[in-house]
Amino acid sequence: MKFDIKAFTAKIICEGAVNDAHLETDLKENAFDLYLTATADRPKFIELKWDVQADENTLVLGDAWERSYADLGFVRLCDNNRPMPWYFIATDKKTCFCLGVKTCCNSFVSFRFDKSGISALVDVRNGGNGVHLDGRKLCVASFICAFYDNAETIDNLKDFCKKMSTGAILPETRVYGGNNWYYAYGKSSYKQIVADAAFQAELSEGLDNKPFEVIDDCWQLNSCAGPWYPNRKFKDIKKLADEIKELGVRPGIWVRLLRNKDRKIKKAWKLTRKGGRQYLDPTHPEAREYIKADIERIKGWGYELLKHDFTTADLFGLYGGDMGDRVTKTEGWHFYDKTRTNAEIVLDFYRLIKETAGDMLIIGCNTISHLSVGNVHIYRTGDDTSGLEWKRTKEMGVNTLAFRLAQNEVFYMCDADCVGIVGDKIPWEKNSQWLHLLSHSNTPLFVSCTDKISEKKKCDLRKAYIAFNQPHSFRPLDIYENKMPREWEIDGRTVTYNW
Repeated sequence: MKFDIKAFTAKIICEGAVNDAHLETDLKENAFDLYLTATADRPKFIELKWDVQADENTLVLGDAWERSYADLGFVRLCDNNRPMPWYFIATDKKTCFCLGVKTCCNSFVSFRFDKSGISALVDVRNGGNGVHLDGRKLCVASFICAFYDNAETIDNLKDFCKKMSTGAILPETRVYGGNNWYYAYGKSSYKQIVADAAFQAELSEGLDNKPFEVIDDCWQLNSCAGPWYPNRKFKDIKKLADEIKELGVRPGIWVRLLRNKDRKIKKAWKLTRKGGRQYLDPTHPEAREYIKADIERIKGWGYELLKHDFTTADLFGLYGGDMGDRVTKTEGWHFYDKTRTNAEIVLDFYRLIKETAGDMLIIGCNTISHLSVGNVHIYRTGDDTSGLEWKRTKEMGVNTLAFRLAQNEVFYMCDADCVGIVGDKIPWEKNSQWLHLLSHSNTPLFVSCTDKISEKKKCDLRKAYIAFNQPHSFRPLDIYENKMPREWEIDGRTVTYNW
């Protein structure tokens, strides 16, 4: 396929007629930076188009705005009607071609590649309105492409992710351990978390790398919302962190920073969604100080890992699976600060969290993938697995592990989510395969269970922790045929899973 990244046409879309908005490009080899300037105009989108001809049987794989929802996989060009956020790879099984934007750009960019050619939609809105640049010159995105004269698709995509990645941060050691969500589902206590941490210590006995015990949604005053203080079942949350550490386990905790029912929060600090639900607006100076105080308090309790959740849905009113080619579909709303694009607002918010968290490890869940690079150490790449339904674990877990694996240790550590164990709700012959796959994947491994499980399961968990703490060569094989690949190359041999 012939492609010249510089041979594109461009169109600016504003709230009204285009008067003073204009584009500039800084052209480079197989790359260019795109700049937007406007004074009176309120830009919303930039449309780019490349006239490209490709075989209709070319296979294409794109990415996701945030988590994926069992929707990733290679599709033929003639069947490709799905927008592809951030980047894509195309292959004829002989060569590969990639096109994307560098991470941490100041806009939301999605691609389409079909029989009519390649196009990119560059979303520079503020909320659902045009952005007030007020004369500012903004680099909205840095576009980049790459050609590979071979069919090593996964290796090529990983190389391209390295070209896109800017300033990734990674944990110093492999991250694994317990998370209580997938057996407790919001119902837990101080006593139970101590027991869970003790079980993690038992499972990891003899290993130098300490496991984590992550307290998920359950510990705070309101279900899935602040204020971020402990409820009566948890009481002294600082003492709990100390007890977890005394067991030789590292304490982690979950928060949803933008959903808060604290009556002290002023209306001016809030975004109001359809149905009246309200969320903190991270562009308001006082809201930012409030969020910062929440993180400082949690850090002061002694927790070493912060998992922040729901930021995409709370900011834009949609989950990734519902977004299509734009992160918000609601018109006529804006953030307190109208001068920043949605992407700039997300970046500012993530950077506030990272800077305030200091030396805490950060897991981003329901965060924007490309904008999380350099702002989270670990990234939840897929929607929730389950302790109750095997179908959900198989679809959400295996799919995201296979098709976002190229991002692992390049953008962040990719967390394909937990092995949830609730009695025999999921047959162990199925769930143990998911455990085995994760433990050899070089990605984080979290399990969710109490110590009230069979000796067989305990034995398998111990073996998985030992395997996890060793390096492995690992990649999916049947990526063109299956959205939930069954065949994987692990340490030089082919392992077939019966999903």
